[in-house]
Amino acid sequence: MVGFAQDFAAKELSGRHVLLGVSGGIAAYKAAALARELVKGGATVQVVLTPGATQFVGAATFAGLTGRPAHTGIFDEAHAIHHVRLAREADIAVFAPATANLIAKFAAGLADDLVSSTFTCLTCPVVVAPAMHTEMWSHTATQDNIATLARRGVLVVGPDEGELAGGDVGPGRLVDPATIVAAMAAALRPSRPLAGQRVVVTAGGTREPIDPVRYIGNRSSGKMGYALAAECSRRGARVELVSGPTWLPEPAGVSTHSVETALQMRDAVLELAVDADVVIKAAAVADFRPTVYHRQKIRKEHLELGSVELERNPDILAELGADRRRRQSEGAIPGPAPLLVGFAAETDLEEERGRDKLHRKGMDLIVVNRVDMADAGFNVDTNRALLLGADGLRAEVGLTTKAELAGVVCDQIEALLVQRQQS
Repeated sequence: MVGFAQDFAAKELSGRHVLLGVSGGIAAYKAAALARELVKGGATVQVVLTPGATQFVGAATFAGLTGRPAHTGIFDEAHAIHHVRLAREADIAVFAPATANLIAKFAAGLADDLVSSTFTCLTCPVVVAPAMHTEMWSHTATQDNIATLARRGVLVVGPDEGELAGGDVGPGRLVDPATIVAAMAAALRPSRPLAGQRVVVTAGGTREPIDPVRYIGNRSSGKMGYALAAECSRRGARVELVSGPTWLPEPAGVSTHSVETALQMRDAVLELAVDADVVIKAAAVADFRPTVYHRQKIRKEHLELGSVELERNPDILAELGADRRRRQSEGAIPGPAPLLVGFAAETDLEEERGRDKLHRKGMDLIVVNRVDMADAGFNVDTNRALLLGADGLRAEVGLTTKAELAGVVCDQIEALLVQRQQS
């Protein structure tokens, strides 16, 4: 599945002139793999490097991979106004890896080397793939700069969470070449059905407090919901992400609403859904909460901790489905109900249970995934899924990354939006 999706996206770039900007980070070696994939897909690739990038991968490597000289200095061809010519030739530009320093230059409009000077001349679609240490990515200045670029129309992809230089682990890892290629292909497509649509996405698990120290929760990491929010944003949607507690970095261009409990998530989602075009419920909401919240920590020697009485939480998805049916039957204001997409985490009988939830809760589409496998479900970067639609759709998605699964789900959402517009 991953290889197929990557090859398909790369072929969409066939015949395109790609400007690949590489800056000075350890992830620069991945830019070589990206250049290779783009050339295999039929693109013409022109590489430009910052002086720092050449400390990690030499210009000769990129020249060998692309068949074109890789440029490093703004005065390489001073007589030809080098940076202007390179920008004009490009059908699309991608900067991978983009360090915190390079992103800051782009946001401020600085042009003190070949890469930043060329960026200021670009009129084509631009993709930026950040890569840096977690502290740099999380810094307020970097987040402000990313938001500035996204507001100006730059498509920001990543970063991922994973191993970083020096043995650190956390958000800041450059996304893989397949994800970058997919983002580039999306940036070159004509206006997408999701462009301008208001999308509400839920992600992560909820925590239902027992006392100030303890809570009832689940193993959801939020990775699938965050991947969906990022993909919808890449396709031009205005995304409102309602997230339970998670350590994931906020996706670029997305408005995030942090909640903790199921009741807080319900309130946020129902309010946002009123004006939404699409609601994607990927969060793992706790089914139950303690009936009584103890304001003081329960001492472990007390018996009351051994018996916690529970009550059922509201079913947010069912409420949205009921509202959808009401609007359809009454033609209620405000306008048609949003498309409703849900997720079902199952350990057995996944298709049977998925179809039941799809119809019982009034959804347009449900994504059923097994969570009892080591390579799918909670706290991993990969997933397997079965997509079931109210229109009869049945599509199996084999083992793939959550980012690519998000792309598949968004493809189906866009198809449903087109159907709605034509009906």
